[in-house]
Amino acid sequence: MTREHSKTFYLGSRCFPGRQRAAVWAVYAACREGDDIADGGGPDVDARLGDWWSRVQGAFAGRPGEHPTDRALAWAAREYPIPLGAFAELHEGLRMDLRGHSYASMDDLTLYCRRVAGVVGFMIAPISGYEGGEATLDKALRLGQAMQLTNILRDVGEDLSLGRVYLPAEVLDRYGLCRADLERGVVTPEYCAMLRDLTAQARAWYAEGRAGIPLLRGRARLAVATAARAYEGILDDLEAAGYDNFNRRAYVSGRRKLMMLPQAWWELRSFSA
Repeated sequence: MTREHSKTFYLGSRCFPGRQRAAVWAVYAACREGDDIADGGGPDVDARLGDWWSRVQGAFAGRPGEHPTDRALAWAAREYPIPLGAFAELHEGLRMDLRGHSYASMDDLTLYCRRVAGVVGFMIAPISGYEGGEATLDKALRLGQAMQLTNILRDVGEDLSLGRVYLPAEVLDRYGLCRADLERGVVTPEYCAMLRDLTAQARAWYAEGRAGIPLLRGRARLAVATAARAYEGILDDLEAAGYDNFNRRAYVSGRRKLMMLPQAWWELRSFSA
C-alpha cells in the first residue's frame, strides 16, 4: 500500500531498519485506509469512517480484526509508543473532509493540515526514537503540515475537478480572486503571487520541521530527511512551471528522488559536524 500510494514516502521509508520500517508501513496503511474512505464519499461514508475508527481503537486495545492492516497496526502499537490521540486527531481531520472542502481562513487550513498530516509526525517520531521532547514533536508536526500544504498546492486543478477548493477564502480575497477565477483555470499574475506566498509558507514549515530531523535516532534521520527533500522538490517543479497547477501536476522524477538520497545524507553530516 505504501509503495503504490506514495512513492515519495515509500522511498524515505526504505531507509528505516526492518522492524521500524514495518511499523511505519503499518501506520501509513492505516492512515491511508481512513483517507480513502473520506475521499471516496458515498451515502454510507460516515458509517464506514466510524467503522475504520473503531478498528483503529480495537488495534490499539490489542483486539484487532482479521484485516491485515488491523493486525499490523496492533503489532506496531504494541512495539512502539504510538499515541492513539494522533489517530483521534486524524479522525477529526477526515471528518472535516466529510463536512466540505472550503476554509475561511489560513488558520482553518492550518488546522486541517495539522489533523490530516501533521499528526503523522506524532506517529512516526516514537517509532524512530528521538531526543528533545515536545519541541521535537512540534517540529515533526510542522514537517507533516508542510507536506500537506504541498499536496494542496500541487492539486488545485485536480481538486477543482472533484468540486474541492482548499485555498482559504481570505487568502483568495487578499489577491482579488474567487472560486470562479480558479474554475477558469487561467494562471494570472494575481494567482502566481498567491501561489508564491503559499509556497513560501510551506517552505517555512519545511525549515522548521527539518531542524528536528537531527534529533531523531539512527537511520530514521536519513529516512525522514529523504522524504522531506523529495516532497519539497514538488514545490521546485511547481515554481519551474510558472505555478500552473491547472494543466499539469507537479512531480519529482524517480531519478531526482534517488539523487536526493546522497544529498540528504550529506546535509545530515554537515548538520552534525
